[in-house]
Amino acid sequence: MINRNNPLTPKPYRGKDTKASNTASHQKFSAVDLKQMCRECGADDVGIVEIDRVALASEKQGILNLFPWTKSLVSFVGRINRENLRSPARSIASLELHQVEEGLNSTAQKFVAMLERAGIRAANPAVGFPMETDNWGSGKIQVLSHKLMAVEAGLGKMGLHRNVIHPVFGSFVLLNTVLIDAEVEEYDSPLDYNPCIDCKLCAAACPTGAIRPDGFFNPVNCLTHTYRELIGGFSDWVENVAASKSSRDYRAKISDAETVSMWQSLAYGPCYKSVYCMAVCPAGDEVISQFANDRKAFIANVVKPLQQREETVYVLPGSDAESHVMRAFPHKKIKRVGNGVRPKTVANFISSMSFAFQRDQSAGLNATYHFTFSGNEQCEATVVIKDKSLVVEKGHTGIADICISADTGAWLRVLHKETSMVKEILLRRIRVKGPLQLLKAFGKCFA
Repeated sequence: MINRNNPLTPKPYRGKDTKASNTASHQKFSAVDLKQMCRECGADDVGIVEIDRVALASEKQGILNLFPWTKSLVSFVGRINRENLRSPARSIASLELHQVEEGLNSTAQKFVAMLERAGIRAANPAVGFPMETDNWGSGKIQVLSHKLMAVEAGLGKMGLHRNVIHPVFGSFVLLNTVLIDAEVEEYDSPLDYNPCIDCKLCAAACPTGAIRPDGFFNPVNCLTHTYRELIGGFSDWVENVAASKSSRDYRAKISDAETVSMWQSLAYGPCYKSVYCMAVCPAGDEVISQFANDRKAFIANVVKPLQQREETVYVLPGSDAESHVMRAFPHKKIKRVGNGVRPKTVANFISSMSFAFQRDQSAGLNATYHFTFSGNEQCEATVVIKDKSLVVEKGHTGIADICISADTGAWLRVLHKETSMVKEILLRRIRVKGPLQLLKAFGKCFA
């Protein structure tokens, strides 16, 4: 139980007490008491990290811009019921995710309220949405990375599927974080081992092939399918509505079932088209026995139902995902769609190349590209595509096989499909020095 003499303990209201608030932020508090308080609010496991940890450098400034008083971050998990997530019925799996997410948000709100009443400033970003969607297409939309906080707090390690695997609960967790204006007596450290058993079942179950057995991950192919009914997938659906000349024209693009499914997502929360990678993961002390005792039965009862499920897989035209479905899941229906991902700036285009890179489509290409952008943004970049790998660097390095000089606005309009590359080349707003087939090959490498 919480020590009732601890300054964290909420006290009855006695009127304004500014001294209590000022004193609390300068004290170091018991990690044991903080964790117990968080568990009493509903968390299944808790860890604490200091804001000045070197591993948080990529997140620190963004956090301090919003919450300049942050000294510590309390990371915690909520358990997911395994059989619900494993169900081939997407409605059951999605409902489970919604309920766990709501529970974690409620836990955070209660925890923050207790801290605030004890004189400690605290705040809690959402588990998932809402996010800072004003930044969509130009920057980071999440306030902070719950995954990074959980890993640093010793609550798990990243698996092949790019999800945190808890040492006990495995992949069947969602994450949340509370920021506090207080130092803690003892902080947690990352696990000294990875619970991932390298079984590669997540790669085998992934309908888009976004997860590869060799460790490569294609985020854009995952996003396009799994998040079809939220974020960019929703934007693409709206554009289909706007572009349709009649109801008949709309129904030629979007089936009645897809329309009803979109309504359901808007009314009752998004339906996640996959998350099979989490469902089939056997890692974690509470999960592993089912797999270890009878691997064939585990694959037959957990993995195969998802692999054999007849469903529509949403892919970008010409992407690695499209070829993967054709090869690995010929019984699944392929539907070519957009995903609403459109870089707003050239800087964003350059930084997002690795996100959109289609490794298989780049097979056989060995070329160095020099880009020079003028106009609203002026910058240079070098892109090397070789041996199905991508390297992007600032400035011009090495010897170019092709040089592309482009007006920023023209280049972005081509990316947004508002104009054609041929037109902009003819108008001299995009100039190419070198083989045009290399420019065409470059385009094939990015979805």
